[in-house]
Amino acid sequence: MTTELPAPRSLWVDTAPGPDFSGRTLPAEAEVAVIGAGIAGLTTAYLLARAGRSVVVLEAREVAGGVSGHTTAKVTAQHALIYASLKARKGVEAATRYGRAQLEALEWIARTSAELGIDCALTRQDSYVYATSRSRLHVLRRETEAAEEAGLPASFVDEIEPRVGATGAVRFSGQAQFHPRRWLLGLAEAIEKLGGRIVEGVRVTRVEERGVVHTPRGPVRARDIVVTTHYPILDRGLFFARLNPVRDLVVAGPGPVPAGMYLDGDTHRSLRGYDGVVIVGGEHYRTGENVDVEARYRRLAETAAALGVTEVTHRWSAHDMSTLDSVPYVGRYHPAARHLWVATGFGQWGMTGGTAAGLLLDELIRGGEPPAAALFDPNRFDLRSSFTLARESAAVTRHLLTGYFRAARESATHERLPGSAAVTREGTGFVATYRTTDGRTQRVSARCTHLGCLVSFNNAEKTWDCACHGSRFGIDGSVIQGPATRPLPPM
Repeated sequence: MTTELPAPRSLWVDTAPGPDFSGRTLPAEAEVAVIGAGIAGLTTAYLLARAGRSVVVLEAREVAGGVSGHTTAKVTAQHALIYASLKARKGVEAATRYGRAQLEALEWIARTSAELGIDCALTRQDSYVYATSRSRLHVLRRETEAAEEAGLPASFVDEIEPRVGATGAVRFSGQAQFHPRRWLLGLAEAIEKLGGRIVEGVRVTRVEERGVVHTPRGPVRARDIVVTTHYPILDRGLFFARLNPVRDLVVAGPGPVPAGMYLDGDTHRSLRGYDGVVIVGGEHYRTGENVDVEARYRRLAETAAALGVTEVTHRWSAHDMSTLDSVPYVGRYHPAARHLWVATGFGQWGMTGGTAAGLLLDELIRGGEPPAAALFDPNRFDLRSSFTLARESAAVTRHLLTGYFRAARESATHERLPGSAAVTREGTGFVATYRTTDGRTQRVSARCTHLGCLVSFNNAEKTWDCACHGSRFGIDGSVIQGPATRPLPPM
């Protein structure tokens, strides 16, 4: 396989161009304003529009071009090895409700895509989580038992198809995979046919809980406001302290496509195929961590080559948010909220997790009391979560301090090569400097506009990333992903 890697570009975004929803008139009001046009936001908007509510969807960039367009696109209730953990931590009933919500989401996508005639290439596949060490087989058997007890189509198998050195695996039968962007563009079209309105290129800067969404293009009034921006852009609710931002890298190219979807339960290396293309994921790291991302992509490409991929044609990164107990936060934004809602924290499982969130929010907003509401309640807390919270807070503090220490040591006068970047201290300020390939220099403030942590350079995607809470910026300082809503100021 050639060692030259293409510029980062998602297979899903590249193969499904969408209509232009930008430049549209912003409606003055709607019954429901959904912030974020990913899978959770569009599912919620479609269901509420179908129920007769007037809906507007506000998207800062492009529909299905963010996290939902940069996924491995597995549609499965098998979320790594979660069921044994859920059973031990929350009980069999909680594990059952979680699994049922994921299966219902899968079947809803299958049924609705057929009803609406959306060609999203959905196919049924078995899903596997495997181990490569015999010492880990007891973990897989315990997961199989917990999943079976939760009513899921789980079984233990000794062998799997790919030659990855597996000693055993947990299999979930009848799961699925699809083209996520085609699915979401189809949902967007259905929303507009139902009278909903989608507007791209509108970044929400502030929300008043009395029913006003503020944007640079003016306010939108709404009775209910739903925040599905992946990382919640509003700091109320303390989500910035209760989410762990992680990035997974993905490479794809032609090769022998396996039957099924596979995940290494220890390393989280993943493997599946789509339309003659092999998709390999892994090499995860905390967003904004000071690591050589390009080198990690190359390691992943080597893994793909060992699996028969002849050329990497696409590569991209998936941005994941994990909660303190691995169950997403879906429901009221904070305990006192009445018409402000949130969905976040899907880990690596946003295709069913985001869909399940939309199904749950639809019922909650229309006044229902779904049985799973307590399990997904964003305001839940337990003693074990407090230890996880303390560990996460310590990680944020560590990244904050090491970022400032590293920048203070870096020389601002050192000559930079084209394509290189650095964060340096200049007087009392900190500057993020990138030298373009043609020798020009771009300088922006290195302080993240969310809570002031210093950013670090992602040398593969040419972005400034914040390790504290996962905000990402272009080299010109523009916001790529929140929770930050304001760009890095130029210096």
